[in-house]
Amino acid sequence: MTSAEFPAPAAPRLSVVIPVKDEADNIAPLIAEIDAALSFEPFELIFIDDGSTDATLAELRKAAETRPYLRIFRHEKAAGKSAGVETGAWAARGELLLLLDGDGQNNPAYLPEMVRAMDEGGAMVGMVQGERQGRKDTRFKRFQSRLANRLRNGLLNDGSRDTGCGLKVVRREAHLRLPMFDGQHRFMAALLRRDGYDIRTVKVVDRDRWHGVSKYGFWNRLWVGIADMAGVFWLIRRRRLPKVVERG
Repeated sequence: MTSAEFPAPAAPRLSVVIPVKDEADNIAPLIAEIDAALSFEPFELIFIDDGSTDATLAELRKAAETRPYLRIFRHEKAAGKSAGVETGAWAARGELLLLLDGDGQNNPAYLPEMVRAMDEGGAMVGMVQGERQGRKDTRFKRFQSRLANRLRNGLLNDGSRDTGCGLKVVRREAHLRLPMFDGQHRFMAALLRRDGYDIRTVKVVDRDRWHGVSKYGFWNRLWVGIADMAGVFWLIRRRRLPKVVERG
């Protein structure tokens, strides 16, 4: 049985959250893959159209006609990936947020394994992070990622080797407590560790983008990323976790 065969319950445990911008050609095949991957449990599927100027919204509405579990939200103006995830997290009704990008590079087939890793880890695992194998990016882009990961890990000690992977399973309650800023999605592991959570990793195979072009480049995030890293470092250093004991 697939989720297309029954309406979503009032509060499914799993909420798939996907911010998209100008991904019209990727919508239908991505939804088909998600349906196949998550046939083991009811879920809701939340798309956030981040100010698309192509037919993305029309494709989402078309898909929603036969899928009662598909919910659509729209930013009138593009606000970025982190804002899209935040919108989806607040709208979600599930305990777990299943995050992936809308360009086809993230294979939803890994989501069941990631959900199992979260369940097996217990309440103190805040996130299961995908770690890409066989990267399909250019050599220069892979160099950028390695450099950024080393700098971030050296400064923040977040224990994550690939925060750029869009495949993540996160506890909604934990995510909603994180400070919100543009670019937050790249520092989720560090911020969750700051709040006392553990992070687990599942290796995933990277794929080529199906259609369209990447929204990110080296220069449009280099200096912003450095500033964000400094800000997250400050947040970590200033965090104090008290030991709380209830006294009746």
